[in-house]
This record gives sequence, structure tokens and C-alpha cells, in this order.
Amino acid sequence: MSPNSHNNKPSKPSKPNSTHGMRFDKMLDVLALLAHLGAGVRARLARIGSATALFFRLLSTLPACLKRFGLVRDQLFFLGNLSLSIIAVSGLFVGFVLGLQGYYTLQRYGSSSALGLLVALSLVRELGPVITALLFAGRAGTALTAEIGLMKAGEQLSAMEMMAVDPVQRILAPRFWGGVIAMPLLSAVFSAVGVLGGAAVGVGLIGVDSGSFWSQMQSGVDAWQDVGNGLLKSLVFGVTVTFTALLQGYEAQPTPEGVSRATTNTVVAASLAVLGLDFILTTLMFSI
Repeated sequence: MSPNSHNNKPSKPSKPNSTHGMRFDKMLDVLALLAHLGAGVRARLARIGSATALFFRLLSTLPACLKRFGLVRDQLFFLGNLSLSIIAVSGLFVGFVLGLQGYYTLQRYGSSSALGLLVALSLVRELGPVITALLFAGRAGTALTAEIGLMKAGEQLSAMEMMAVDPVQRILAPRFWGGVIAMPLLSAVFSAVGVLGGAAVGVGLIGVDSGSFWSQMQSGVDAWQDVGNGLLKSLVFGVTVTFTALLQGYEAQPTPEGVSRATTNTVVAASLAVLGLDFILTTLMFSI
């Protein structure tokens, strides 16, 4: 046996390279995250595309709805008449507050005679369309979403499709056009009742001169620049709120939880859309 035999011991097996394994795991995590984000973006884009297609499909149903206006008339009663009480009462109290706060503000500058102009412009330009749309979303929008969602959960929409009846044409379209027509009318009622409420507080309670109140209003409110733009706002808000309510109900999960979630989403989405569109429309209308 050679003297160097004790140096010929078998070598230990080398440890696997753990650094490369950790890098590979990190790469897999990044790829999984990118795949998850891509799937989310794709689903969101697909939902936007389906919502856009449904919107233009509803717009194309106007001639057919005019031929069968009885369906739209029924929805006008459901969405408009049944919302009239809350709109009128809310407008009256908003007018009370505007008359009271506006008088105390204008009195500091010796312009209390312009109270009528302040109340009218505040209601016609901003508060009338916006508050009416928010109330409309809370009352009529939730009712539309719950109604369509329950019809979907009860498979009534599927049954109509099996009978060769288009649910968009028969169910969604009359409700859409009923909401679009009802919203400007409700906004006009809100503004008119609010002006009367402001006059009741300013003229009847505080003692502002009646002639100054009404003359300042008539001379300062422009028919197109103020009233027309306010009605245009309410029309845009009516389209937005009604379509949001119908879309949430039409795409709701056919379960009680899905319907309740869709109803909540209607109020949140419609309210945020109204406030955002109000800023955009105000910028376009009154900054030119």
C-alpha cells in the first residue's frame, strides 16, 4: 500500500446551486403576476366592449320603442311619477336652504336684492341636475337593477330568448328610454320647486323685496346658456344613470348575493359618474 493512499479519499458530492433555483422561482412569480394582470386587463376590456355594444344596441331601439310607446309610457310612470314626491320635497328644502344661506352671504356685500338670481342660477345650472340625478340613482336606478337582476335570477330572460323574444328590445329598451325622458322632467320640477322654496324663505320669511327677487332672476337667467345647459346636463345624467342601472342588472350574478351586489354597484358607479360628468360638462359649457 502506497504512503499516499490516505490522500485518495473519495470527494464529497457538490451541493446544488441554490442561487439559480431562487432566481428561477422569482421568474415564475413575475410571470404569474404578469399573467394575472393580463387576464384582469383582458376581462376589463371585454366588459367595456360588451357594455359599449349594449349601449349602441339600446340607442338603435328608439324607432321600435316609439312605435310601441305604451311600454315606454309605463316606465315613465314607474320611473318618473313614483319619483316625483321625493324630487319635489328635496327641491323644496334645497330651495329653503339656498334662500337662507344666500341671503346671509349677499347681505355682507349689500346685494341681498340679487337673492333670486343666486337661487335660480344655483338650481338651474348645478344643483337641480346633479341632486336630481343622485336621487334618481338611489330610487329609480336601484329599482331597475333589482328588477332586471331578479328577472335574470328567475331565468325569465332566458325563457324569453327561448321563445324568440329579444329581452333587450322588450325589457331593457323601454326602461332605458323611460329613464332618459323622465330625468330632464324631474330636474325641471326640482329646479322650479327649489325656486319657489327660495322665494318663500327670501320674500316671505326674511322680507326681501318681491319685485327685486323676481326681476333680478328674469333679467339674469339666460334661456339657453343657463336653462338649456342645465337640461342638457340632466339628459346626459339620465342616459348615464339609467344605462348603469340596466347594465348592472343585466350582468348581475343570478343569485341573491349577486343582485344585492349589483344594486350597490349601481348607486356607487352612477353617483361617481354623475359627479365626474358634471365637472366635465361644466368646464365645456361655461368656460367658453
